[in-house]
Amino acid sequence: MACSAISLPCATYGHKQPQGFSSSYAHKTCSKITFHQKEVFSDSKGFLQFKHRFSPFHTKRYFSRSYSFKFSKQIVALGDKQPWDIGRFFRTLYFFNGPPSPAKLFESIIAQLSGSAIQSPPPKQKMNLVLVAGATGGVGRRAVDVLRRKGIPVRILVRNADKARSMFGPDIEMVVGDITRQDTLLPEYFHGVKKVINAVSVIVGPKEGDTPEREKYKQGIKFFEPEIKGDSPEKVEYIGMKNLIEAVRENAGLRDGKVLFGFQGNTPIGPAWGALDDVVMGGVSESSVQFSAVDGEDGRPTGLFKGYVSTANNGGFASIRTKNFSPLLDLSAYDGLELRLKGDGHRYKLIIRTTTDWDAVGYTTSFDTTKEQWQTVCLPFSSFIPVFRARTVTNAAPFDPSKVASLQLMYSKFEYDGRLNPSFEPGAFELPFSSIKTYLKEPLTPRFVHVGSAGVTRPERPGLDLSKQPPAVRLNKELGDILTFKLKGEDLLRDSGIPYTIVRPCALTEEPAGAELIFDQGDNITGKISREEVARICVAALESPYACDTTFEVKSVVPFSEPFTIDPNNPPPEKDYEVFFRSLKKGITGKEALDRSPVAV
Repeated sequence: MACSAISLPCATYGHKQPQGFSSSYAHKTCSKITFHQKEVFSDSKGFLQFKHRFSPFHTKRYFSRSYSFKFSKQIVALGDKQPWDIGRFFRTLYFFNGPPSPAKLFESIIAQLSGSAIQSPPPKQKMNLVLVAGATGGVGRRAVDVLRRKGIPVRILVRNADKARSMFGPDIEMVVGDITRQDTLLPEYFHGVKKVINAVSVIVGPKEGDTPEREKYKQGIKFFEPEIKGDSPEKVEYIGMKNLIEAVRENAGLRDGKVLFGFQGNTPIGPAWGALDDVVMGGVSESSVQFSAVDGEDGRPTGLFKGYVSTANNGGFASIRTKNFSPLLDLSAYDGLELRLKGDGHRYKLIIRTTTDWDAVGYTTSFDTTKEQWQTVCLPFSSFIPVFRARTVTNAAPFDPSKVASLQLMYSKFEYDGRLNPSFEPGAFELPFSSIKTYLKEPLTPRFVHVGSAGVTRPERPGLDLSKQPPAVRLNKELGDILTFKLKGEDLLRDSGIPYTIVRPCALTEEPAGAELIFDQGDNITGKISREEVARICVAALESPYACDTTFEVKSVVPFSEPFTIDPNNPPPEKDYEVFFRSLKKGITGKEALDRSPVAV
């Protein structure tokens, strides 16, 4: 059998490889570290040599043994002649990778030597979908048709797959579930979904019965004595809404972002952080992450990334890194990361990894800080570039925010591809940071458009003459508190943190779109409106900043007594709904009237 050796770098990288291994740095002497049952030497090329006779065919068996470490002395490098703390090196490996496994260590080194640390990206999943819930209903199916005509990727959530296939054809992307049953809303149903149109509604039909096509219900003009068919309003409008919000929350995104690091009281929340300094390359820089209850902004708690950076041994970086997230974080709903920190005038890096591998491509961006000033730093995901050992990787896939494995803050002498950090200074540094969270870029657009109903605040409104109100208002109790639970469902959405639009149509009809419209707020109007028109409004609202976080009612100007028709050969042009959205105000729901006392006559 031949005598084989496994090499680990003793010295740090050169300036052209600030995050990698380098064999160009020579040691003064051959320093010796003693292992139980074998010896390790640092040779003249700057590598640790694990010397033991073994057959390459028995590598796994050999490295599955348990070995204990004894350090006879620290390794001393030329140049600044700073001792390398190999104990801290192994403690770093232990923190991030768990108990040392020689077999895994060997496999990692072989992968690095063969260049396999950079892997081909997996096939990209379909992203930026609009989910339509209740897609086989009167408004839902029309919303699907509008989205498809506009070329917007759509996925439908339905209870009846056969009905949906017959309605939309075999090419529709479909998931089968029931919003009233949380266990049917599987997480994989919502991968890639970024926006939602919810057209689910409790089923109301004439007591006397209806045709299989529900022609009596759909006509929306002639009155039939109604009753609830199927699940109750509470189950559909309230519990169903609650289940759907929970199912899409991570994918649709939150207005205020998702906190990755912060404080709850004085207790830090988020993953465990550990130091990852140039000791892993042979350097002597040293840093830590600490938490203070009083040193933050306005005396509030903060994290502290602090330490000492030395360029000895060709080193020059200190960093802190989180342990891997488990499971990986899907941040694809958001546009970037926002850091709240107190600057020191230096340039730092934030590194995101999309794999749990120890040594892999890190998607990296740099940011400058202002000395002695608390500031908010926004880092768009589009600014993160693939970097491997401080060299940009031109053939790597773009950053995929749906697979975030870890975060790393770094203060380094090095930028990218041999360039130096223009604000780097060796010595002590300190960077207080109180939060890291995702953000949605301004202006916000709705992520969840809900089709509700006009009249939801009226059953309990003081001083209202119910005899002059639509049937649903007069018969709210008889219909299982239908409007009460619709309002409760709206409140869940308004309080969810998801950017939303709530569209409250008046009585829905099968008439074509195209009539002149009235948009109103405060839940006061009555009338009728085409389902086709409502579907178009919902799709338009998805892209409108003016529609975001608003609640409004809508009807056509055509009276109930007059049918609305169009010339199918010369249909009216689709409206510019943005004109209507611009007039909307946030915070108006009609609930304001519930607190008013009736006016004395």
